[in-house]
Amino acid sequence: MSGTRTLVSPATLARPRGRAVYWTVFTGVLALFTLAFLFPVYWMVTGAMKSPDEVARTPPALLPRHWRLGGYTDAWELMQLPQHLWNTVVQAAGAWLCQLVFCTAAAYALSRLRPVFGGVILGGILATLMVPAQALVVPKYLTVADLPLLHISLLNDPLAIWLPAVANAFNLYLLKRFFDQIPRDVLEAAEIDGAGRLRTLWSIVLPMSRPVLGVVSIFALVAVWQDFLWPLMVFSDTDRQPISVALVQLSQNIRLTVLVAAMVIASVPMVALFLVFQRHIIAGISAGSSKG
Repeated sequence: MSGTRTLVSPATLARPRGRAVYWTVFTGVLALFTLAFLFPVYWMVTGAMKSPDEVARTPPALLPRHWRLGGYTDAWELMQLPQHLWNTVVQAAGAWLCQLVFCTAAAYALSRLRPVFGGVILGGILATLMVPAQALVVPKYLTVADLPLLHISLLNDPLAIWLPAVANAFNLYLLKRFFDQIPRDVLEAAEIDGAGRLRTLWSIVLPMSRPVLGVVSIFALVAVWQDFLWPLMVFSDTDRQPISVALVQLSQNIRLTVLVAAMVIASVPMVALFLVFQRHIIAGISAGSSKG
């Protein structure tokens, strides 16, 4: 049985000089990566507390001369952030729920029900990943502007965000791959106990799929929260626009520090969501890399 090969041999780490060099390099690299990731966040948060002259100064000022919180309060009031944040929450929550329900059902059907031509259907779904998202904007707009058969317009309606979000090939494939890895013995035991397909999905498959459902949820929420082009096209009514569009539409006569403060406030929900569910995200990613 061969030993594990690493960049630094155990013999080197056994010597005091080798350990000192190793930990020095490790600490330096870790500090460098931490600075690279956290400095932009620090710069954005403190930028809202500076005066406009300090933000535009060259060389830039690392610390505000006077710590001002007025930028955040002005952004909250002048840019109508509560209303636009609520619009974003409604659109993201509806898209998340629709995507979770329909993608889970479709993935379970392709994975366990084995429909006729299931492989062809899955291949067609995955083929949509090769099409640039910008190429689908015009067909989607024409569809929501005049819904086939019903002939109604979904413009300025959250359904224009919810329904297109359901067709997410990547999340569907992620769920299917996870369902494929569920031991068949568990499903057969549920079938012997008299559980039907729907009862097996609800009582057996979904509780075991919490990690991957957490990952899919994060992907679904972030995709809607940061989307700009599609909400800009379907929401001409300013009062119904999400935060991503409102920040651009209302930034014409707004001070730079107020705009930076608005961007900080808009990013807080997604950062908080990741910090709360980071364990589930990591568990879902690691669960997808192992079988059985």
